[in-house]
Amino acid sequence: MVLTEKETAAIKDLQTQEQACIEKYDKYANEATDHVLKDLFTTLKQHEEKHYQSLGQVLNGQVPSCDCNDSKGKMYTPVASYGAGVESDAKKHDCFLATDSIGTEKLVSGEYNTDVFVFGDSDVRKLLADIQIEEQNHAEMLYKYKVANSMA
Repeated sequence: MVLTEKETAAIKDLQTQEQACIEKYDKYANEATDHVLKDLFTTLKQHEEKHYQSLGQVLNGQVPSCDCNDSKGKMYTPVASYGAGVESDAKKHDCFLATDSIGTEKLVSGEYNTDVFVFGDSDVRKLLADIQIEEQNHAEMLYKYKVANSMA
């Protein structure tokens, strides 16, 4: 598979978004107070690293297989660390990190939604659509964390 100049630019742009997510989740895992949120950020970082690697494979002419699995967000059930009515500085800080990350996931998901239409290869479109679903799952997981901790 040979990518056009426009397709190559789109993949590189998506890799830039994924790299920013990797760095953000690494930073936020270190900044979060709650161990449940730290673990979530670490998990999300690993997912974003996989996305980055998958995009790299596309740049090298190979399309990795995808599972088109949308159950990770649906199945995520975080344990509450903060109770209702508790308004500590730690809770406010963790709420900010989770909320900011949801915004990032919305942005990245939108990029995939737009860029999927640049590609003629149906396997690449399928991969990008799968990654978009996974980005939506990340936002859902973060939102469920906020709900469980009376932050939403």
